[in-house]
Amino acid sequence: MVRSLKNPKKAKRKNKGAKNGESSVASEGPVLPAKVWQPGVDKLEEDEELQCDPSAYNSLHAFNIGWPCLSFDILRDSLGLVRSEFPHTVYCVAGSQAEQAAFNTIGIFKLSNISGKSRELVPAKKDGEGSDMESDSSDSDEDDDEEGGSGTPILQIRKVFHDGCVNRIRAMSQNPHICASWGDTGYVQVWDFSSHINALAESTAAVSNGGTTASNQTPLAKFKHKDEGYALDWNPFVPGRLVSGDCKNSIHLWEPTSSATWNIDSNSFVGHTASVEDLQWSPSEQCLFASCSVDGTVAIWDIRTGKTPVAIIKEAHKADVNVISWNRLASRLLASGSDDGTFSIRDLRMLKDDGDSVVAHFEYHKHPITSIEWSPHEASTLAVSSSDNQLTIWDLSLEKDEEEEAEFKTKTNEHVEAPSDLPPQLLFNHQGQKDLKELHWHSQIPGMLISTAADGFNVIMPSNIENSLPPADIN
Repeated sequence: MVRSLKNPKKAKRKNKGAKNGESSVASEGPVLPAKVWQPGVDKLEEDEELQCDPSAYNSLHAFNIGWPCLSFDILRDSLGLVRSEFPHTVYCVAGSQAEQAAFNTIGIFKLSNISGKSRELVPAKKDGEGSDMESDSSDSDEDDDEEGGSGTPILQIRKVFHDGCVNRIRAMSQNPHICASWGDTGYVQVWDFSSHINALAESTAAVSNGGTTASNQTPLAKFKHKDEGYALDWNPFVPGRLVSGDCKNSIHLWEPTSSATWNIDSNSFVGHTASVEDLQWSPSEQCLFASCSVDGTVAIWDIRTGKTPVAIIKEAHKADVNVISWNRLASRLLASGSDDGTFSIRDLRMLKDDGDSVVAHFEYHKHPITSIEWSPHEASTLAVSSSDNQLTIWDLSLEKDEEEEAEFKTKTNEHVEAPSDLPPQLLFNHQGQKDLKELHWHSQIPGMLISTAADGFNVIMPSNIENSLPPADIN
């Protein structure tokens, strides 16, 4: 696979002294190599500013639904198992962080007409006259480069009042209209949003940002923890099975007794000594789940064997462990992100031998990791967001290959001075959002990521990510 690091933010020197009618680019002289600008390392000069490079994306859109959202989830839909043609449509749920508790809502929204382009990872060579050698050059062919959709995406949203801020929200994969929300009031609630999703599917009218009136709705189930929390995950095998963890280091298991009722075990799982920050069910074993905590540990639990962990990774990081992600395509791999900005990949098979299970460790980010998630389409690829306002994409299968890099530079005629200490596994660096909180891959649209931050949502599809089809068996 051709490796290319595309940073969507590049430094552009402001034009000083150029007169009207005069070009600001010198017509003669040597072309200086471009320099990779590293956020958090390099500083902008007084006469420089950052600008987005559109060629780094197949698709890039920004939107917001009103109040900032700390958490959201992408809903599975019936529009196609694997979709590659623009324009795209996505369904999501998101929970607000309003300035007053009474203003909070859960937004169920549909974003359609997501336009974009498909580009070659390596551009076709050009002949002596500058035309593409592999295609019949024509104006109509160039116009067709836009594969679908134009203009801005269409946002349609319905809102339901929520008691307090929404710390986290998750949709059940088997029944995406069933969603669980974690509130700062200490309650975990389960909702049925089928009527709202059906209404969105039939509607075509767009709404303004933050528009539409919220409605009142009674949750299907409600359980109060000893304190508020953030950890929440649905079981991928047993519809309705849920785990929730709070800031008082308690984890509770929800077992479905019907499609709309639950038996919630009041006896919590005990093993962490501080706040439980994240939970993830195993993608291959229906009774196993993982947890991470402010106490710096990661634990593995088996609901068949009791309320204590079957394995615990002490000092998984040197600081709080904020987030974890269990690889659905390679179930032996568990990723974790920490408050110190580091993230690690562990091979859980090594835990049996009491050996060092870390197979990769990265110290690229300098601020807390806020979200981490494996790609549902590439076993070696994962995305990470941080409080340093960067969303990065990594491919662990890559190694530095000087011959391949030289060949790529020749094909693209690029002259780039990349830092020698830049990790070769770093595929992409997305910036432009402030206070990034959470990201998710779209399981039905390969290469699409959605992220939420204090200033709204971004939909991105990096142009250097190959959009391959998922394997038939993901376990």
